[in-house]
Amino acid sequence: MECGDGANDRANGADMTTASLAQARRIVIKIGSALITNNGVGLAEEAIRDWARQIARLREEGRQVVLVSSGAIACGMQRLGLPKRPREIHDLQACAAVGQMGLAQIYQAAFAQYGLHTAQILLTHDDLADRKRYLNARSTLHTLLNLGVVPIINENDTVVTDEIKFGDNDTLGALVTNAVEADVLILLTDQPGLYTADPRKDPAATLIHTAIAGEARLEAMAGGAGTAVGTGGMLTKVLAAKRAAKSGAATIIASGREADVLLRLAAGEAVGTRLVSQTEPLAAKKQWLADHLSTAGQLYLDDGACQALHAGKSLLPIGVLSIVGDFERGAAVACIAVNGREIARGLVNYGSFEARRIARHPSQEIEGLLGYVAEAEMIHRDNLILLD
Repeated sequence: MECGDGANDRANGADMTTASLAQARRIVIKIGSALITNNGVGLAEEAIRDWARQIARLREEGRQVVLVSSGAIACGMQRLGLPKRPREIHDLQACAAVGQMGLAQIYQAAFAQYGLHTAQILLTHDDLADRKRYLNARSTLHTLLNLGVVPIINENDTVVTDEIKFGDNDTLGALVTNAVEADVLILLTDQPGLYTADPRKDPAATLIHTAIAGEARLEAMAGGAGTAVGTGGMLTKVLAAKRAAKSGAATIIASGREADVLLRLAAGEAVGTRLVSQTEPLAAKKQWLADHLSTAGQLYLDDGACQALHAGKSLLPIGVLSIVGDFERGAAVACIAVNGREIARGLVNYGSFEARRIARHPSQEIEGLLGYVAEAEMIHRDNLILLD
């Protein structure tokens, strides 16, 4: 596909994906450091209040919103009077520790005006790379969304190291998008969108309205470093869109300084750059489960459970006859029919010790057997792929 910039490009965009923001029910919004801090001058409290107003409107429309916010380090720099971003990791961690306090307070106050609760979630790469911690984070996010809370996520810069840091909140936004199975990732930046070249250096550069996430040429167009107050840049946004597309999510790169940008996008207006996925969300996740995970154990199922899986239902503990292997919650396990054939594989909600205790029992007995309930299902259908 050619990355055009004219009417044909915009017209074709509607046919390229069903995950447009106008139909999106779950949205991840990432706001960059340059926007949060007025390019490092100071915390943009008025802008934060305005984004809160727009997100409140989205919530009134029945949409669920997760906010990924940069700005903790930049806010700390401003509070501590530092003229430029530190380079040493311990200095960055100290800035984040100071800045996170002010950032959380401002968000809480901004959303409280509209009767919305917020929740602060700080993550590192390990939290989403480790399957058990990933599932815990995912469950918390789903619970908060179902309670009507707006989760506000940032990288845990106070403890992050070079080995575990995301490096930018664009990547974090994409990982969160996949974790909560969002329809759209919105990356708000200080630029109108992705251009064919750097418009500051090439006057002939034109805005790309719609393209397919993952196109190699996009990375060449987006090459460049971030700002003085942030680590991202247009390249990290293009790579984030590529990552988010694996779960079927579209990505929109737009200027956070556009008036009512979130509401206009929600109304279907073409603002910024839309990078779309060629894969439906369910297909992307199932393909990931099938192709990239080895199994840590086996669950042997009765005929009723096998029939339920083929009917598109989740695997319940009562349908599990026996368990082979030692594994933790979130491990990939094989589902074996009575005849010995592997009919499915998925991510189990209970470790092998707990799974053996609840096997052959109905879901309502889980709490009595374990003292808690992680999930009603042994494997949820969204985390399961049929093999035959």
